[in-house]
Amino acid sequence: MSEIVIRHAETRDYEAIRQIHAQPEVYCNTLQVPHPSDHMWQERLADRPGIKQLVACIDGDVVGHLTIDVQQRPRRSHVADFGICVDSRWKNRGVASALMREMIEMCDNWLRVDRIELTVFVDNAPAIKVYKNTALKLKGLVRSTHCVMVNMSMHIIWRG
Repeated sequence: MSEIVIRHAETRDYEAIRQIHAQPEVYCNTLQVPHPSDHMWQERLADRPGIKQLVACIDGDVVGHLTIDVQQRPRRSHVADFGICVDSRWKNRGVASALMREMIEMCDNWLRVDRIELTVFVDNAPAIKVYKNTALKLKGLVRSTHCVMVNMSMHIIWRG
């Protein structure tokens, strides 16, 4: 396999990112609604305070996306949360781990972030496996926070 290159997401990446997020295997593990518009993705990739976006590329193709959201309120400015997704064709090939390593490096050494928070659905075993292999530690469970396709579910809150 070719090298995984992590770089800042550019507005020109919106179509590749939109296609990744449009995959049922991806959006079913987010709180997003399927079929987002091109315009929404173009706006999401525009510069916004506290938001850093990374993409993972293999042979020049975008195969993963991670958004870091550094909180802007003064009492939470040391906290970031993030969202991550990987093209279903590139699962289990180290893409998520590479994005996570770079995100933790940025938070630790560049963004003045002391705490990284993450919400993940309890039935998203592949994601939980990736998170367990990082410096993030389980801090709590929250029940019935969102509607899933069948019933109410829980999510896990992780903090680094």
